[in-house]
Amino acid sequence: MNTLVFDIETVPDIAGGRRLYGLDGLDDAAAAEAMFKLRRQETGGSDFIRHSLQRVVCISAVLRSRDGVKVWSLGDESSSESDLISRFYQGLERFNPTLVSWNGSGFDLPVLHYRALLHGISAPTYWDQGELNRDAKFNNYLGRFHSRHTDVMDVLAGYQARAVQPLDQVASLLGFPGKNGMDGGQVWPTFLAGDLGSIRNYCESDVLNTYLVWLRFQQMRGQLDASQLAEEFMLLENALVAANQPHLSEFLAQWQTATAAMPLIDPPLNTPISSH
Repeated sequence: MNTLVFDIETVPDIAGGRRLYGLDGLDDAAAAEAMFKLRRQETGGSDFIRHSLQRVVCISAVLRSRDGVKVWSLGDESSSESDLISRFYQGLERFNPTLVSWNGSGFDLPVLHYRALLHGISAPTYWDQGELNRDAKFNNYLGRFHSRHTDVMDVLAGYQARAVQPLDQVASLLGFPGKNGMDGGQVWPTFLAGDLGSIRNYCESDVLNTYLVWLRFQQMRGQLDASQLAEEFMLLENALVAANQPHLSEFLAQWQTATAAMPLIDPPLNTPISSH
């Protein structure tokens, strides 16, 4: 079975905000500030933009298949939102993977739903609940308790909102890099500055952390033993080296440093990563 770990990055949908809130005449930065202010008024404090007004600017993925492991961001820096989302759903049609995310049920997938609706994007395999494939009735991408999509954050929290933990902290606790110089709050100003490349690099770092936590989760649930986990780590390490991209090399170096600094609570779980 193919496994596709994914993460998205978004910015305020300025065009949508102008239509809904009458923000014509404001430049993008001012329109976004108006949207944040209106949202704070709606919520009593939070300026987190509604899911339907989150414009997707990056989708990054780790694909684990029988051919190995691949890390990349869909499309390129000139790709439209429609193209990015179409590529995502086309990938599901092609690879028929198990989807893995961190807070995908609460954020990434609902955003993709609304934005695909906006762009008229068809995704029959994703939406199938048994109408096309009988087996999908019992295991589909939409079922919260189905494994076809595993929101690792949701599962580890026992589906309890008060037990939810941030990816950065969980990854760092396990000896993985965690956040690297950027967080979600910096995506919009980075986008305004025209630096989509840094956003894509950041998204790939997040999806790599999610993949590493997923591997540890797979060991915990008995799908990988200690030696198989070490093999998966090595496979990813080799893929990062082969990619020969500065941000991936930096992620690998931070992973090696974090692993070396881990206390030896249980040596089989802390197999050192080989140096290059």
